[in-house]
Amino acid sequence: MYEIWLALNIVYEIALGVWPALLLLLLVWIALLVAARGRLSAHALRPALALGALVAAALVLAVPSLTQSSLANMGYWVDWANLLAIALGLGALAAVFAWPLAALACPRCRRAA
Repeated sequence: MYEIWLALNIVYEIALGVWPALLLLLLVWIALLVAARGRLSAHALRPALALGALVAAALVLAVPSLTQSSLANMGYWVDWANLLAIALGLGALAAVFAWPLAALACPRCRRAA
């Protein structure tokens, strides 16, 4: 339990250090949602979810090498939990940003009049 609490504290401290960038990302996401507000639909959600799953799957393999480690060094369940949390979180972030972009590019997603 201590390892999970430590990981959450580390994420919180990192977020405190980069809060202006996180605020900018939030504002960009809100602007994208406003631009695509009439076009957000399931047609646009499918490719966004597919992209998010692809990003998450790629990150499961990439994150250990990006942190100068390897999958062979993942011997503790907390290591796997952190790896999956990072991969799934960034995959969800990719899907959240891709949804309004896919809605804007989708020809079947028409604006409601």
